Amino acid sequence: MAELREFVDILRAAGEITRLRLLSLLSAGELSVKDLTEILDQSQPRVSRHLRLLTESGLVTRHAEGAWAFFRLSDESSAATLVQHLLEQLDESDPVMQADVARLEAVQRDHQMRAASYFSKVAKDWDRVRSLHAPESAVEQAIVDMMAGIDVDLFIDLGTGTGRMLELLDGHFKKGVGIDSSREMISVARSKFERSGQKHVFVRLGDIGQLDEYQSSADVTMLHQVLHHFVDPGQALQSARQTLKPGGRIVVVDFMPHKLEFLREEQAHKRLGLSHEQMDAWANAAGLKVSNAKEIPHNKPSGGLTVCIWHLTDQS
Repeated sequence: MAELREFVDILRAAGEITRLRLLSLLSAGELSVKDLTEILDQSQPRVSRHLRLLTESGLVTRHAEGAWAFFRLSDESSAATLVQHLLEQLDESDPVMQADVARLEAVQRDHQMRAASYFSKVAKDWDRVRSLHAPESAVEQAIVDMMAGIDVDLFIDLGTGTGRMLELLDGHFKKGVGIDSSREMISVARSKFERSGQKHVFVRLGDIGQLDEYQSSADVTMLHQVLHHFVDPGQALQSARQTLKPGGRIVVVDFMPHKLEFLREEQAHKRLGLSHEQMDAWANAAGLKVSNAKEIPHNKPSGGLTVCIWHLTDQS
């Protein structure tokens, strides 16, 4: 519980129209300063000042990634409870709030279009592009070792791309489903599995944010080089969590934090890698626990990207 003076400071931080709008927007998920300035149609210094006050009050947390900064509502219980109570008092039909929601949806559509545009351009060459980022052979061997002796009924690969993980782990599952939002990627993967005659492997066009069809069905769900394409990886992880049977697990394969800013523009990366601290926070929020993690360092003398495999287990 906050002391009286501290509590008053928290209320002062929240008690301003722009800051209430920011809290409402961040309740939908993690957003960057750039996103928030576009939605609010205010200058970057002004929005940053409001975010600083919210961060200093403990209502919002900030995570810096190179030249970018992302913000989300605090996970601290008393702060989260207070923000939830404040937002429940707001009228969702208020014209200002409705306009904010509309612009938020437009920004999110732009994120999705930019990522989809990139995927469409590289669909036929996706496996080659991946090989440039990390020692793919070492990563794939670690994934195979992870599945040694494990046989599951249903394996779901989210953001399956050309279906490489389904191909790699064939033999460990009775049924495999790959889901991707790019028609071009799905076409490449579907052609691959049609040629190989793998009748127990399916690829589907779909959105990671809309997985109702696969609710509580998977023994293992994988997110291979997917989360760094999301502004809010925690939200994607929560969606993936819904696919798990009780006691199931999620395997995340992604880059560790790095400073290669050019990947934002050239390859639609929204996150410059994921840290263990971030993964722990996102997992806990989704009712998961990081049971172990294995880092595979890059082997490029001039510098490269370290990959990590996180095992997340269901805590329900």
